[in-house]
Amino acid sequence: MNPSPASVRLRAPGEPRVLGVLGGMGPLATARFYDAVVRATPAGHDQGHIPTVIWSDPRIPDRTAAILAGGPSPVPAMVDGARKLETAGAEILAIPCNTAHAFLPELRASTRLVWIDMVGETLDLVARSGAERVGVLGTRGTRAAALYDAAASRRGLRVMYPSDCDQSRLIDEAIGLVKSGRRLSLAEDRVASAASRLHRGGADVLVAACTELPLVLGTASLLTTVVDSLECLASACVRACLTYVAGGESDRDDEEVASAIL
Repeated sequence: MNPSPASVRLRAPGEPRVLGVLGGMGPLATARFYDAVVRATPAGHDQGHIPTVIWSDPRIPDRTAAILAGGPSPVPAMVDGARKLETAGAEILAIPCNTAHAFLPELRASTRLVWIDMVGETLDLVARSGAERVGVLGTRGTRAAALYDAAASRRGLRVMYPSDCDQSRLIDEAIGLVKSGRRLSLAEDRVASAASRLHRGGADVLVAACTELPLVLGTASLLTTVVDSLECLASACVRACLTYVAGGESDRDDEEVASAIL
């Protein structure tokens, strides 16, 4: 898919692309994502940072409910947000929500801009680390959509998940606590318990595959290596926005641009 006219204009060498963030899923994760982008940018002054447009819409229907229970589709609201970002000048788009990536094909079809794939970026980092077995901590929606399973298989990785009991009692509860902004110490304990069990079960590395979980990873990260999918997405967005594409190179599709920025 070709980029929009905004992304094919000639730019001065070193001029970054505009990053668009389709957020609100949830709001805390969106705020933390922008913080991660700023920290990942090699800037020595304000003007060296990446121009960013954020559309944070917490009204977007629940992604897990749509996947598991046939709830309202989040796609129309996400497409509306993506088009607002495009109108505002965004050239590279990111969604700081793992479960929302189940709808990425439909979003890519809705706009001519480049979308950064959080799942793929995260597993690329895991694959480069030499790990073979990946424990995935995420929502039931991410698990049911098999987002990490398919991407891991293409990279020669094996995916492991918490037991159904641990998913419900530990991970689902922890995510709910973070979203509500209460009892975060309890949420941290729940995540640490799930992480410990996956580690003992043979996982070489764990992935925080829900953007709420990194807020309560403190104890878990002391037990084993945990890769933060939100940080992986932020780093990839910085690389994409700082990659200079001029003239004839500008008609590359999402996959080609993603390869160029790795």
